[in-house]
Amino acid sequence: MNILDTIVAQKRKEVEERKLTTPLHILEQQPYFVRPVFSLTGFLADDTKTGIIAEYKRKSPSKGIINANASVEEVTSAYAQYAAGISVLTDTEFFGGTTADLEKARFNNIPILRKDFMIDEYQVYEAKAMGADVILLIAACLNPHEVNELGACAKGLGMEVLLEIHNEEELGHISDMVDMVGVNNRNLKTFEVDIQTSLHLIDHIPAGKPAIAESGISNVDTIVTLRNAGFSGFLIGENFMKESKPSIAFADFIHQLKAK
Repeated sequence: MNILDTIVAQKRKEVEERKLTTPLHILEQQPYFVRPVFSLTGFLADDTKTGIIAEYKRKSPSKGIINANASVEEVTSAYAQYAAGISVLTDTEFFGGTTADLEKARFNNIPILRKDFMIDEYQVYEAKAMGADVILLIAACLNPHEVNELGACAKGLGMEVLLEIHNEEELGHISDMVDMVGVNNRNLKTFEVDIQTSLHLIDHIPAGKPAIAESGISNVDTIVTLRNAGFSGFLIGENFMKESKPSIAFADFIHQLKAK
């Protein structure tokens, strides 16, 4: 099994356990479940917000521990000043995240993406209950029918959907249930990164669905290249989180970007 298969297998077990400990009716009673959501597509269209979706991530299967000490509140409040959105990893086993991380970030008044491996409608309800505005659906671990079902569930709860693809075959997963299309430059089966993946696929993404480049973005010149190619969003994680002070690293990056 490749790493993605391993993660999904673990996720299926985890979801079944969560259903038993916290049934749907309990999720629906959480305070955040009824809050109005922020629109990531709207924030991506705001020129004052840079288009960056800045990520809070403690570790990854490919890099191990990235940053075990940075405060969720400190990092995300810095992100919120200029980012179009915040991405929070909630997978514990492989990325060291928790649902509490997203809840702690919810005080920020910008869209928050729940970054996880979504394979069940239960997780969509979880996302709403923890305060997420957007869910991530990964084409590599879902078929088109599953994308439609999970997307419809999210839309029914008022949330937006970011579909992540990696190759031309996965373009067939794009549907009316998808608000934005992300191109992951990291192959989730091998974890190799190639920015050309985004540049190759951008022309195939339907007009009207904002395109977001994900992974492998570590300098402002790459953002300029991607923006000129047609991308309106740029999901950046490790570049900030690998620093001892992610908030300062983010501020420095924004300063460089504005200078361009």
